[in-house]
Amino acid sequence: MNKTEFYTKLEQEKLVAVVRGENETEVTQIVDAIVKGGINIIEITFTIPNAQQIIQNLVEKYRLNTDVVIGAGTCLDEITARNALLAGAEFIVSPHFDKDIIKLANVYAVPIMPGATDVKDMVDCLRYGASVIKLFPGDTYGPSSVKSFKGPLPQAQFMPTGGVSTSNLKEWLENGVIAVGTGGSLTKGAKTGDFAAITNEAQKLVKIVRDYNHV
Repeated sequence: MNKTEFYTKLEQEKLVAVVRGENETEVTQIVDAIVKGGINIIEITFTIPNAQQIIQNLVEKYRLNTDVVIGAGTCLDEITARNALLAGAEFIVSPHFDKDIIKLANVYAVPIMPGATDVKDMVDCLRYGASVIKLFPGDTYGPSSVKSFKGPLPQAQFMPTGGVSTSNLKEWLENGVIAVGTGGSLTKGAKTGDFAAITNEAQKLVKIVRDYNHV
């Protein structure tokens, strides 16, 4: 999937599942439950032990399912991002602005969504060619902040991550985000081994997006 196709998919589906876990077994179960619920864009964070190997295994597992896109999150430096790409990650997410990560992704024509919390970093993200900016942590700013940031930066596309759930997803969408990253509220069932709850939560999020798209 090339960059244009990815960003088109992102804009249409509007949901990125941010996955954290204790080990590969748990992470794989979480991902399977999320995909079963209809969310196809999966961000595997580098806070997970052996994240690079897990990404590689998930890419292989879902190789024949072209709807599913496996990417890497919490890439704090160029080396981590490079390892993610070597594992087959199809997009990169970082919680901060780092020009070297963005330049690396651009060299390999891989989508990159760097984090920013102020206009200066947002402008830097745009300057280095990031098409989508991760607004992180989203719950610190709230949905109404998007319109405030779009005041001076109407050309910017935002993906808030942190605190996004079924209770506020519609509000985020109504404030003009291209997509959202959702993690804790989506995957909380994993703490008790209730992976069916993850599927159920994913289905609820997908329905909200579908209803919004058809308004």
